[in-house]
Amino acid sequence: MDEKEIGIYEDVLEFISLGLSHILKRIPDTSKSKVEEIRLRYGAPLNIYISNSDYFVTEEGRLTTEASQGRIVGKKDIMETFQLISNYSVYAFEEEMKNGFITLKGGHRVGLGGKVLYGVNGIETIKDISSLNIRIAREKRGVSEKLIKFITDGPNKVYNTLIVSPPQCGKTTMLRDLIRILSNGDRLLGLRGMKVGVIDERFELAGVYNGMPQFDIGMRTDVLAGCNKRDGTIMLIRAMSPDVIAMDEIGSIHDVEAIHEAIKAGIRILATIHGDDLDDLISKRSLKILLEEKVFKRYIFLDNSKGVGTVKDIIDGNTFKSIYK
Repeated sequence: MDEKEIGIYEDVLEFISLGLSHILKRIPDTSKSKVEEIRLRYGAPLNIYISNSDYFVTEEGRLTTEASQGRIVGKKDIMETFQLISNYSVYAFEEEMKNGFITLKGGHRVGLGGKVLYGVNGIETIKDISSLNIRIAREKRGVSEKLIKFITDGPNKVYNTLIVSPPQCGKTTMLRDLIRILSNGDRLLGLRGMKVGVIDERFELAGVYNGMPQFDIGMRTDVLAGCNKRDGTIMLIRAMSPDVIAMDEIGSIHDVEAIHEAIKAGIRILATIHGDDLDDLISKRSLKILLEEKVFKRYIFLDNSKGVGTVKDIIDGNTFKSIYK
């Protein structure tokens, strides 16, 4: 039983209303260490996700697949939880709320559902909160060590690399650990420490809370949190002289432009994207450009066939042939 993972889960319960947290504390310890999401929806049963499977939680803390047995979440549960999440100061989190989430201490992220209010500059806030999705952040150091030899050539050369996987298959966790290793360097792996710039648009890679990254992303890493990839790339090039720029979940034409800017400046790119295989990437209009230009020299495909973060294949970006199997 992983006491550390159980501790992470129980730390998150401090941000949940007393009535619900007492129930969630009763679930089996073997489940606590594996919970990925806790979902609160007004008028619906309390819901948690474990290893991509969802369960409802009864009043006694039992896990069930029968919705009728789940503890119904009330408006009071939602409001008390939201107050704890926002530390009783919604205004302090207004900028984050515009993006639909709030980042907690520890790097955990809470997605928000409710009434979206627009102003002259776009989304202003979300009010009348009706659902909360608490995603538990679990840092896994060392998971990317097996990939280093595929994405590096010598002590300080990194191939432009794209990590591809369906949702919740570990691509952000894998990228975060690669950032840590490249930033710190590793004598055993034959790596010198590199300057890494992280564009953490969704606050997931570094999990910045009150200005401090909540995850270990290395000693030579600089973070721009909440910044879009195009602006962030230009800012890092001008001010931080990175060797490598890392960004999560690319996809838009603006992201492609950012990658081009970095490459023109001689900077290597580590990125992730939602997808299943090369055909899936080709079907994405903006990504097709990068494929045709052979910008990425390594494509790492992940799935959860043997657990989250399973390496399915690694493809050479010039030949588009496997170099892994």
